[in-house]
Amino acid sequence: MSSRVTTCPACGTKNRVPVASTGRVQCASCHAPLPWLVDATDADFAAATDTDQLVLVDLWAPWCGPCRMVAPILERLSVQYAGRVKVVKVNVDHNPAIASRFDARSIPTLVMLRRGETVARVVGAENEASLKRRIDAALG
Repeated sequence: MSSRVTTCPACGTKNRVPVASTGRVQCASCHAPLPWLVDATDADFAAATDTDQLVLVDLWAPWCGPCRMVAPILERLSVQYAGRVKVVKVNVDHNPAIASRFDARSIPTLVMLRRGETVARVVGAENEASLKRRIDAALG
């Protein structure tokens, strides 16, 4: 399994954030919650989504214009919802089993999971305010 380096929004320390962990990720220096945005594959998807946090799965492809429009929104939302929402990005071209599991016929497809169960689904690009409302409802 791989990891990603994330800068703490509170203190600026760079932290290595794992794809999978049973708890929440926090800064090694100031212990503030970190944004948890990771890339997952067919092989590590189950481990990447095994958390008590709300998981927002982004089914995307690099050639998809709307997917590229949603990507920076999801990065900002991962910071805003640090400690409460984990964003898991899955490239559907390289991970057909996950794409098939969530019936991703159109991308981007965003699926919100709680303990492995789908609680919301968004097909197509939406603006940041709309996605925030959906996340808040799922957290509610």
